[in-house]
Amino acid sequence: MSKEVKRYVVLQRILGLLAVILITLVAVAYAIAYFYDKFGSFTVRINKYDMVKQGLSLSETPYFERSESRLSADMVYDMTNISGEDLPENIDMVNGCHNGDNYIAYTFYLSNSGDDTLSYRGELYIEDVTNSMDEAIRVAVYQNGIKTVYGKTKSDGSGKEADCDTSFLASTVVMRTDREGLAPRAKDKYTIVIWLEGNDPDCTDDLIGGSLKLGMHFALTEST
Repeated sequence: MSKEVKRYVVLQRILGLLAVILITLVAVAYAIAYFYDKFGSFTVRINKYDMVKQGLSLSETPYFERSESRLSADMVYDMTNISGEDLPENIDMVNGCHNGDNYIAYTFYLSNSGDDTLSYRGELYIEDVTNSMDEAIRVAVYQNGIKTVYGKTKSDGSGKEADCDTSFLASTVVMRTDREGLAPRAKDKYTIVIWLEGNDPDCTDDLIGGSLKLGMHFALTEST
């Protein structure tokens, strides 16, 4: 009888330990998913020093009810290829995150809330990529309403893709902008749209299961 009791006690302890391990694994997986989803597939940020000392700040609305040094778009899961011609015509007219089923769209504003005229540099870059997703990705940047479409140079090295205005600046740098003379209380509007271009010859089944994460960073270059 005592052996059966001991076995029962041991079994209960093992089951309890397994339950704790399972709960821990689930909690870790949830935390990873939470933070990855929180920071999304596109993140924009500025140096906190530039925000505190010079007044450069970000907001999802033109009214700057809440100024930030970092903003993030929501993630798009299981994004499939589309044509850039299928994107909404008013995609630059919605504030904040306004993703579609198969594209990321994010509109934000950068403001000079300080007392000095500022100049800054913005750089849009690839933070992480798998399965060569960047070979068929398109990035449209609307800067104060002016649209430019970026994509990687053709695989054969013959130049930009036909649907693009220009090629990526470098292998991991999509584009760069140098803004001069941003006056006090002035602001710039940006909309970033990211999609997988189905008409690109590099858009093949090899890209299935791939992922892409982009970021945009702003920093002051001078002030007057």
